[in-house]
Amino acid sequence: MDVEILSRIQFAFTISFHYIFPPLSIGLGLIMVLMEGAYLRTGDRAYEQLARFWTKIFALIFGIGVATGIVMEFEFGTNWAAYSRYVGDIFGSALAAEGIFAFALESGFLGVLLFGWNRVSPRMHFFATLMVLLGSMFSAVWIVVANSWQQTPAGYHIVGEGLEARAEITDFWAMVFNPSSVDRLLHVWNGAFIAGAFLVLSVHAWYLLKGRHVELSKKAFRIALVVATVASLAQLFSGHSSAEGVAHNQPAKLAALEGHYDTLAPADL
Repeated sequence: MDVEILSRIQFAFTISFHYIFPPLSIGLGLIMVLMEGAYLRTGDRAYEQLARFWTKIFALIFGIGVATGIVMEFEFGTNWAAYSRYVGDIFGSALAAEGIFAFALESGFLGVLLFGWNRVSPRMHFFATLMVLLGSMFSAVWIVVANSWQQTPAGYHIVGEGLEARAEITDFWAMVFNPSSVDRLLHVWNGAFIAGAFLVLSVHAWYLLKGRHVELSKKAFRIALVVATVASLAQLFSGHSSAEGVAHNQPAKLAALEGHYDTLAPADL
């Protein structure tokens, strides 16, 4: 195998493992907001117990996501140095925005979320949990924008020639709202909500089957099941819209996904 294939395998392994965790943190963040909101609304300590329990799981998921994400970002330079130089002004700006605005918001309030249970008021703690959720969702915005721009680039021009050529932004908002970014973002958000909800459902289903923490698990199950149902139904529409976007903007990619390597009149999809 040559260096390119090895680079692809390494990067694919890194990003496949990394991507398990950020969507879980988004989905679990929503569940935690709903649990704390239920505690504030009802005063039922069971919801507080649930929120405290899932905060510990969230912290673990967040930590693994950060660690694997750092490895992935280094690989942009080590594995794809020429590409990173070529699109760095655009791709790097989206990644920088994610770090400055979204990750800073999420990680800043994470300290209050983890260590503020007996140090701040319940309302302030709920606000911190909400900010962590919004920070994780904003992180998805900029990461999806960076990825979508690679799929359907817009708002840029090429300066220089030959080995000195590179892409520069000409219209920031055209870059952000490129032809596929909104469809992809909605699809990612819905997928993250589904992943977080089913994580919670699976754990509490196990507790119910074992007859442990039954009342707590019933309350968690109701919250997670509502999120899973709504997000799953919404995903049908966002997935269809995203697929239509691929068919319109990237027909060759859709043909490859469907295994149509020769031009066909009627395609399966």
